[in-house]
Amino acid sequence: MNLSHNPSIDHNDLAQRGESLIRKSTNRYLTTVRIAFRAKQRRFDDFDGLLEESSIKPVQRSIIELSDEQDQPDLLPG
Repeated sequence: MNLSHNPSIDHNDLAQRGESLIRKSTNRYLTTVRIAFRAKQRRFDDFDGLLEESSIKPVQRSIIELSDEQDQPDLLPG
């Protein structure tokens, strides 16, 4: 089984981002729930045709987004 079928995703980077999210969190369970909830939202956005990047799985996209939000809070609106 070859997991590297999507060349646009660096699986090592994705694993490091996920580990960073868990390591920096105060509650690992809530972080996992946030990732799952965001992935569920992205999945429905994919079904509605709102997102163009359907080659990236929703869980992968949510880990990347949450990691970016954690590392660069100045990018958040508001």
